[in-house]
Amino acid sequence: MNGIFITFEGPDGSGKTTQLKKLGEELKKLGHDVLVTREPGGTAISDQIRSIILDPVNEEMVDQAEVLLYAASRAQHVHQLILPALEAGRIVLCDRFIDASVAYQAYGLGLDVDKVKAISQYASSGLEATRTYILDVPVEVSLARLHHRASGSGANAQQLDRIEQKHVDYHSRVREGFHQIAADHPDRVKVINANRSEEEIATEIWSNCNRLLEEHFSL
Repeated sequence: MNGIFITFEGPDGSGKTTQLKKLGEELKKLGHDVLVTREPGGTAISDQIRSIILDPVNEEMVDQAEVLLYAASRAQHVHQLILPALEAGRIVLCDRFIDASVAYQAYGLGLDVDKVKAISQYASSGLEATRTYILDVPVEVSLARLHHRASGSGANAQQLDRIEQKHVDYHSRVREGFHQIAADHPDRVKVINANRSEEEIATEIWSNCNRLLEEHFSL
C-alpha cells in the first residue's frame, strides 16, 4: 500500500474531530488526495451499527456486545473504504480506530486488553495506523466541554450519547488507557496537549505530519 493512514484519538471533548478536519483541509490545499472518515461509521452498514452502539436507549448493552459491535463496524469500514483508499495511494484520516477500542472497552470497561486487541486486529485484518495523534485533556476539561455542547440551544445542542454519559471514573480510566497506548507505541503515537488554542494544536500537528509526509514520499 502506498497510502498513509493517520488516526486521531483522545477523550470525548478533546477536540480531535476539529483538528482532523483542519489537517485534512491543509493536506487538500497542497494537492493531496485525502479521505476523511470516522469510527464507528464511515459506511452505510457501519453507520447503522454506530447508531446502535451510541443510542442512550440501549442501557442494557453488555460489554462483550459493545466490543463485538465496534469490531463489526470496523470490519466493514476497513475492507469497504479504508483499504481500497490506501491501495490507491490516498492519505486516510480516521477519527478513532483500534486504539479507541483498547482505551474505551479494555481500560474503560475493564476487559482483557489482549482479547480486545485480538478482536480488533481480526476485524481490521491487521491494519495499523502510520501515525496516531492522541489529543489529551484533563477529564474535567473534556467532560465540561461535553456538557457545554449538550446545553447549547436549538440546533447547536447535542445530546450526550451512551458512552459520553458514563461516570467520571470510566472516563478517567479511558484517559489512562490512551496514555498507556502512547507509552507502548512511541514510534507511532504522538500525544498532543489539547488544553490550548485550536491554532496552537493545529500548528504542532501540522509540523509533525509534514515530517511524516517528507519521510514517506522520500522512500
